[in-house]
Order: sequence, then structure tokens, then C-alpha cells
Amino acid sequence: MVIIIGFVLIFGGTILGFTMAHGRPSELFVLAEYITIFSMGGGSLLIMAPLPVLKEIVAKSLAIFKGKPFKEADFEDLIKVMYELFVLGRRNGMIALEEHVMNPSGSSLFKKYESFYKNHAAVDYLCDGLRPIVDGRIKPDQLEPLMDKSLETYKHERHSAPFILGKVADSLPAFGICAAVLGIIVTMGALGGDVSQVGTLVAHALTGTLLGIFLSYGVVAPIQVNIEFYNAGEQVYMECIKAAVVSFANGLPPLVAAEVARRVLDEEMRPSAMDLESALKTMGSK
Repeated sequence: MVIIIGFVLIFGGTILGFTMAHGRPSELFVLAEYITIFSMGGGSLLIMAPLPVLKEIVAKSLAIFKGKPFKEADFEDLIKVMYELFVLGRRNGMIALEEHVMNPSGSSLFKKYESFYKNHAAVDYLCDGLRPIVDGRIKPDQLEPLMDKSLETYKHERHSAPFILGKVADSLPAFGICAAVLGIIVTMGALGGDVSQVGTLVAHALTGTLLGIFLSYGVVAPIQVNIEFYNAGEQVYMECIKAAVVSFANGLPPLVAAEVARRVLDEEMRPSAMDLESALKTMGSK
């Protein structure tokens, strides 16, 4: 909702200011300039970005209008599912986790927490973290580097979309100049004609410059920055998993491991220590 308000202010304020200066909004819509700039911008995007990145750009550009990727309840569910896993491992041995980490799609425990179960990247990350411990292939103190490497790859994959959008934003002012130059070429060819026509052609050419700068700083760059914040929210979710799994693998009790995970969260999404402890102990008593 906030993003929509921002775009309304950007577009509405620009048109209103132009109108107050006795301009006609219709003068800002020159089809030839729009075709030129959107073709250049779209073409450069297709050339720079592989298909998976293009899909990621579209998906994230739509997702940011929904707000943050996770709500407080989603983080609470995440901590609860990990707590249940840890309690199970503590009581029955790590081998008891095998049915869940080896076949996460069939885990009855995971299915209890829908927001977590539907997040395939998070489920895979949690299971990849616990699997070597369940198998006994590595020592607990060797787990953190493995999870760090997976998290590094996760971050790198999600860096591509805002990086490419940043390149497009940087290019758009230059594309606007190109569109304006094309308009000036047309204008120069009409210098021997009607003076009023020449003025109109110059105005059309300048519209191209305006459009390139406006799209760059008023549309693409703000979307790029918001996607970066959105990705950071997703990364916190994964950091929460890593903190809890590493803590539990190194011998901390399930409740303490859950507390470590809680402290990773941003203040806005972080449940209080007392509320979380009460909720987890209530689960344990069921």
C-alpha cells in the first residue's frame, strides 16, 4: 500500500506540477519517444539478464507490493517447527529426525506449519543443515561453515535481480538522451518549414530526455531498492534457521537454541522472550 502511495505521489505530483505551470499533460505523452525508450530499456534488460533472472525480476517486482516477505506469525511458526524438531532429537536421539529431514515433503511435523512448509528454500536449507548431523558425517563444530556456504549462495542468487535493475536504471537517462537526439534529427530536417512545427518537434524530443530520467529515478531505481529490502527480509528468515540449527548441533537445549534464533530477528518481527518461552513450553506440555 505504501509503495502505491509513493507512485501516486511521483506520477501525480509530476503531472500536477506540469499542469500548474500551464502545461498540457497530453504533451508529455509522445508515442514515438515512449516506443524508443521502452524498446531500448526492454532490449537491454533481455540482453543483460538470463531467463531465470528475468523471472525473478518480475516475481519480486510484483511481490514488493504485498509488503514484507514474512510476518511475525511466520517467524513464530519457524521457531516452533525447529523447536519441535530439536525436542524430538533431544528425547529420541538425532536418528528420530531422519524421517523429517530425509523426506521433508512427507513430514507430518512440517505440514503443521503451513507458512514454513510452503517455503521450499527454507525447508531445504533446514534439512540440509540437519542431515549431516543426523547421518553423523560431520562434527557439530563443522556445521556452521557448511550452512554459511549455502547461505552465501542463496544471497548471491537473489542479488542478481536488483543488480540488473540497477544497471537498467543507470542506462535509462542515456536512452532518454538517445531518444531526444533522434527527435532533434527529425527537427533539423524540418527547419525550413513552419516555425511552430519546429517548436513542437523540439518539445517532443525533450520529452524523451524527461521520460528516461523519470523512469530511472522515479520508477526503476525505487523498485530496485525495495527488492533489496525484500531480499534482506528473506535472508533474515534463513539466518534464523542457521542460528538455531548450529546452536542445537553444538549442544544447546532446544529452548536456548530457539532463543538464539529469536535474537537474529529484527525488532519489528521479534517476539518477546517471555512470549516465545511461554508458547514453546505450552507446546511441550501438550
